[in-house]
Amino acid sequence: MENALKFYIDGEWVEPSTDDTLGVINPATEEAIGMIAMGQPEDVDRAVAAARRAFESYSTTTREERIALFERIIGVYKARMAEMAETISAEMGAPAALAGRAQAPAGLGHFMSTLAVLKEYEFEEGLGVATIVKEPIGVCGLITPWNWPANQIACKVAPALAAGCTMVLKPSEVAPLNAIIFAEILAEAGVPPGVFNLVNGDGPTVGAAISSHPDIDMVSFTGSTRAGVEVAKGAAPTVKRVAQELGGKSANIIVDDEGLADAVARDVGRMCTNSGQSCNAPSRMLVPHSRMAEAAQVAAEAAAKITVGPPDAEGTKIGPVVSEVQYDKIQDLIQRGIDEGANLVAGGTGRPEGLDSGFYVRPTVFSHATNEMTIAREEIFGPVLTIIGYEDEEDAVEIANDTPYGLSGYVSAEDPDRARSIARRLRTGNVHINGAFGEMAAPFGGYKQSGNGREWGVYGFEEFLEVKAIMG
Repeated sequence: MENALKFYIDGEWVEPSTDDTLGVINPATEEAIGMIAMGQPEDVDRAVAAARRAFESYSTTTREERIALFERIIGVYKARMAEMAETISAEMGAPAALAGRAQAPAGLGHFMSTLAVLKEYEFEEGLGVATIVKEPIGVCGLITPWNWPANQIACKVAPALAAGCTMVLKPSEVAPLNAIIFAEILAEAGVPPGVFNLVNGDGPTVGAAISSHPDIDMVSFTGSTRAGVEVAKGAAPTVKRVAQELGGKSANIIVDDEGLADAVARDVGRMCTNSGQSCNAPSRMLVPHSRMAEAAQVAAEAAAKITVGPPDAEGTKIGPVVSEVQYDKIQDLIQRGIDEGANLVAGGTGRPEGLDSGFYVRPTVFSHATNEMTIAREEIFGPVLTIIGYEDEEDAVEIANDTPYGLSGYVSAEDPDRARSIARRLRTGNVHINGAFGEMAAPFGGYKQSGNGREWGVYGFEEFLEVKAIMG
């Protein structure tokens, strides 16, 4: 990849301040597929200075100018969609089908959704003798993860661009090559110099420099809760806005009715999608104590049908997890579940049979767990499902809310009114009823230690705006 050893700053691919590099590892083969340059605070300074200069002019562009820019970006993105999907699959392990069907298109979807918002949004309104004006917040630092890389980049970059902001992006150094393509797309579409800047690097160096930079007005971060705390600490002295989408341990309440078995089977597959590497994955399945044995059997059978294999192999449902670090963490947590007395009904430690290399994890199901166990408290970020029993609806809601997280929740019930009633009681930013998927126009974000602020649609757009009241 031609530009992988450079940074995109002020409309040009430039040399880094040092010769530091990092190999990008294909998790299916454990072999390097590329190298990226690793940035330093000096590189962030250059990028922020470019963004600050560009803000003066870009923030005054008209709605029509930004609409035209978005239409060009969408056109270029479509032309490079297949390359984006192939790159994501190679660097983070998503099956080719998932990368082509969901991973790469998610980035395009956010530009299309944000364009729809931009066309209709009211930037000014009257309120008594005042005029309320909504203006771009300024220079934004965007720090994104590896698990849904194009999705997380686009759901920050698109609203920032639409709002009139300029920005510096630091993608995950674990899966950074898609961000190189993304920068090339914006460059080809004619994003003005300095409006979008890309600096690769790690969190303790480049991420910390972004979060603490005095000339950055806002930081939008997606990643672990632990890292989010560090971002907030870094941002505090300059009192910049911080929007965070962090970890999750989402409960999935399955009601005691005739649809229980079907819901269990369906949601085992959902839990394992993307190798379980989704912050909103339904990782705690709550079923009635009286039907625990039935649920465990159905879940075990469903897990056994999930094909684990190379991302480019036909029929693969889940590929490897992203890295050796992630693999080792998941293995340790599976062992903790065994040691703490949960009933292992599917999977377990080690690689699936026939896969002797690559960071592959066996789809794993624990039943008869309690909400105090480590596997019920910590975000595993792998294809590991924990089934917990409950006495009645009150008990189920109490267990679901007994977590430091609050990103998402799931409810399955044959009576949709009952499902909605339970959903309203969950302390989470999202709730999915009866297998419903996300809505790109709806807000995405969490309560409690799952973060603050919202992404996607108009709610994500408004995170990048300041509100001014002009009286008289």
